[in-house]
Amino acid sequence: MNGQNRKDIRPGITVEIVLKQDQRTGRRTRGVVRDILTKSPNHPHGIKVRLEDGQVGRVQEIV
Repeated sequence: MNGQNRKDIRPGITVEIVLKQDQRTGRRTRGVVRDILTKSPNHPHGIKVRLEDGQVGRVQEIV
């Protein structure tokens, strides 16, 4: 699943995100969702989340 729909993402699930500094390269970081930061029901670039380790990025894939 891609990470464009907020309803698909819940705290505690494992996702792959792209951090702000990695947007040019597309390098992904895997982690567990702590908070969902995007308020809208969907976003074309991915829902923004905070991982349990504090990193913030947009969800590219739900693992």
